[in-house]
Amino acid sequence: MSARTWLRAGLAFLSVAQFVVGVWALLFPRSFFDIPWVGMRMPYNSHLMMDYGAMSLATSVVLGVSFFVVRRSMARTALAVYLVFAAPHLAIHIQLLHHLTPGERVPLLAALTAAVVIPLALLPLTSRLEKA
Repeated sequence: MSARTWLRAGLAFLSVAQFVVGVWALLFPRSFFDIPWVGMRMPYNSHLMMDYGAMSLATSVVLGVSFFVVRRSMARTALAVYLVFAAPHLAIHIQLLHHLTPGERVPLLAALTAAVVIPLALLPLTSRLEKA
């Protein structure tokens, strides 16, 4: 597969993942919060969950547009937007692992690490795109 195909596949994956999470957290905040990784045995906050859902949906838009408008600046912007969230999100959860059981920690860290590694792996592929 070409670099462009890998990049588009990665952008599509990130966009769909953000969309699904966003819809879930926005429309069903309690259900989303009840995931041990999310609630982490802390008090429920519907406002926070819905805000998170809306932010995830917004991120899915920029990632989705970059899938359809495959240009260097658009793809880099979309990946940067996602990384500005994903990297601190990982760092924050690393500090809050004490809220989780050992069995909950591993899948959480794997998912959040992948959320940082995937866009970092996609960024170099953008150098092969048109500049516009």
